[in-house]
Amino acid sequence: MQRPGGRTARVRNAVHEAVIALLAEQSWEELSLPAVAERSGVHQATLYRRWRTVPALLDDVVAEHLTRAAPLPDTGTLRGDLDAYAAGVARGLTGPFRVLILRAAMVDTGGAGTPALSGVLAQRSRQLQEMLDRARDRGEAAPTLDELVELVLAPLYFYALFGRPAGAADPRRLVDRLLELAAAA
Repeated sequence: MQRPGGRTARVRNAVHEAVIALLAEQSWEELSLPAVAERSGVHQATLYRRWRTVPALLDDVVAEHLTRAAPLPDTGTLRGDLDAYAAGVARGLTGPFRVLILRAAMVDTGGAGTPALSGVLAQRSRQLQEMLDRARDRGEAAPTLDELVELVLAPLYFYALFGRPAGAADPRRLVDRLLELAAAA
């Protein structure tokens, strides 16, 4: 059982701060659990027991960042939720966590060569599905999760990945296209 604000939270916070500091000095490919242990003052055994791998640790850092900085909105309408979420994604992909978020989107954590969503993306997908289900429960025409990913998220990530961050109008334009498709279906 974890104690919010207890030793577990302090260890996690120290490790996350160390990861962020190290990534300001080096690429994520150079990051290692021993370097994080040294920077954070947390024993390597704790890191290996809790996270096991650098990709798992990076996913945890991204998940915590997204939970704090970009919680999923619940405005009472699908349009409001999607507009707020898409704008938040676009902002996040231009900020200091851009590299980590893009990395989380690209890492394959599936076993035996099978592609799978990483932990943070799987968690976010479940949350997005809940947003769409809420809209359906209210009687709104909601797209599928795949449509949301293909028509809103994929272009935003594409822009960020290839050095053209989304402009202020892009998230709204993408959401408009998605909702037009959902209304037509």
